[in-house]
Amino acid sequence: MISKSFWRMPVRLKDLAAHLGLSVTTVSRALAGYSDVAPETRKRVLETAEALGYRPHPLARRLRKGRTEAVGIVIPAPKGQFADPFFLELLTGIGEALGEIGLDLLVTACPPGPEELDCYRHLVEERRVDALVVARTRVRDERILYLLEKDFPFVAHGRSQGVTKPFPFLDMDGTLGFYRATVHLLELGHRRIAFIGAPPELNFARHRLEGYLWAMREVGLEPPEEYLQQGDLTEEGGLMAAEALLSLPEPPTAILAATDRMAWGVLHALKKRGLRPGQQVSLIGYDDLPFSSYTDPPLSTLRQPFREEGRRLVELLLARLEGRPVEELREVWVPELVLRGTDGPAPV
Repeated sequence: MISKSFWRMPVRLKDLAAHLGLSVTTVSRALAGYSDVAPETRKRVLETAEALGYRPHPLARRLRKGRTEAVGIVIPAPKGQFADPFFLELLTGIGEALGEIGLDLLVTACPPGPEELDCYRHLVEERRVDALVVARTRVRDERILYLLEKDFPFVAHGRSQGVTKPFPFLDMDGTLGFYRATVHLLELGHRRIAFIGAPPELNFARHRLEGYLWAMREVGLEPPEEYLQQGDLTEEGGLMAAEALLSLPEPPTAILAATDRMAWGVLHALKKRGLRPGQQVSLIGYDDLPFSSYTDPPLSTLRQPFREEGRRLVELLLARLEGRPVEELREVWVPELVLRGTDGPAPV
């Protein structure tokens, strides 16, 4: 006989599964009464759940009643770019949080544009998932407008200026983040500071550019147009933008890159020219992806806690399903400036 006092914390589905030596999926289906679970297994699961005092999450239980038991996310990835480390980190947090309450994460990828919106229609209108997480929001986001029109449960990772109706979201304050990063470079004596931005249709691109301009104009500096470069969200995008900057008659002494992946491309451009990051040219990225602490030298960057964000997105989604007002489910977190080896005083 198992004593409830053995467990000092509330028993989660993954605790129950680990105790039984079964998968979370098997335990979840046994508790839900699915016929594909052997009767003796179902009996053992139910008896152990009762003995340990397990109580299913009420919202997860609500989703299971005649539904898919899955939350979906469509990765807006051009062909060949599904393995973006940004999404891999975020998906880990979302998947862990859903797994703990016995729900699945359905991941698919579609190129941004009309084909992507078709993916959303397929998932929603054929009831392939019970709710959605919208990733990498845009200034005018047709995906969010569609989900609001359909009154389909979702939470967004990011805001959208072009959507007037409120919706639940978690976003990072890229404006404040890049303001602080730019101020840091100004305090190091840099004045020729350039910015490599993301595609302008992405909502975060606007915020990060605003932070940079805010800090520069605060000290009376107006960056020349050629210091405002743009690239796609890849190493190649950062490399090409950096090469354009470094080819200027008066190149920058510091560069801000809208993402870490773009910053990795900048590092390559500096290496090709024999320039040492943090000495001849300073560089700050954004994301703090795992690989960024292993570049040579380690990348200075703005950190956003992907896994914690993923978990919080699930919490916000469940709270919305529970009926919490949308106005209470709109959060903006502040990124942390992480200084490593690619920032330093302006060269004399």
